[in-house]
Amino acid sequence: MLTPGYIDTEAESARLRAASIDHEGKRLLITNFHGTEQERDLSEPPNCRGFGRIRHFRRTTGPGWPPNPLPIDPACRALGMPQTDELRAQAFQNAACNWRCWYCYVPFNLLAALHKHSAWLSPATLIALYLDQPDPPPMIDLTGGQPDLIPEWIPWMMAELRSRGLEKKVYLWSNDNLSTDYLWRFLSEADCELLAMNPNYGRVGCFKGYNAESFSFNTRAEPALFDRQFQLMSRLLALKLDVYAYATFTTPSRAGVQDDMCRFVDGLQEIDGNLPLRTVPLEIRQFTPVQQRLGDAEREALVHQRAAVEAWQQELERRYSSVERARCIVDVPLRARESL
Repeated sequence: MLTPGYIDTEAESARLRAASIDHEGKRLLITNFHGTEQERDLSEPPNCRGFGRIRHFRRTTGPGWPPNPLPIDPACRALGMPQTDELRAQAFQNAACNWRCWYCYVPFNLLAALHKHSAWLSPATLIALYLDQPDPPPMIDLTGGQPDLIPEWIPWMMAELRSRGLEKKVYLWSNDNLSTDYLWRFLSEADCELLAMNPNYGRVGCFKGYNAESFSFNTRAEPALFDRQFQLMSRLLALKLDVYAYATFTTPSRAGVQDDMCRFVDGLQEIDGNLPLRTVPLEIRQFTPVQQRLGDAEREALVHQRAAVEAWQQELERRYSSVERARCIVDVPLRARESL
């Protein structure tokens, strides 16, 4: 039975999926940024008739936080580009998410599959909009929202890029909040194999906390779903995808952070001994939509995340040599990938 106050993840996922995919027409509900609160935070005006935005991925992070090589290093390696500290990407954002992370940079009204700021677009239309600009970035970022409510989006985009002879010229990146098994439920084995065998595709799953309390505080999902993240990540690695991980460490309490972080890293290593070296902690910052969501607990969580990332770094220093920790994230071996 669902505990009052928590999101019914299964029911909400099913409802939002039904509202954001037109399978027969091969269309997806895509956000249009014009006139939205999110538009204020964009470093460049929306492009692609308002349905896209240029995203700047930067390696440099805040003081005390490890650098973020994702998806810069995987994209540069796949495209044969020299290593860089910043990479432009064309972002398209699906208009639905099944969780409500208080720190999300997307306004909640853009996560509810509403038509006021979204429209039905096909992958063919998205690629046409992407190409109809003076300098298309070398990477397309499928973001959200929660893109994995509509996992068909990825193979559909791959097929469209291939039909235009762009499969080796464009790097495709997608993120996943590790909340559903929709990838296995709705994609065929052939689709999953396409994802695994495409050298120009990378994927990141985000762990929304380092223990059940922080996870539930961050997402409004039931605490029991914290462990499901590990199960879903394990299944992704079993598909032999090029998978990485993010982790957010905001928490209402820093009590026991060292022990809990130890158990969190243990959990990652149970999936694969090197998975922590493919995991990047994300510093949570205050974008415009976040301001109105901040209460005392959230403000404290922004402070507590610093103690958590310190505990994270201590765990990595304890478990891995300096040589291992300095390895390019793309070169960190995973058992599943090594067997390809």
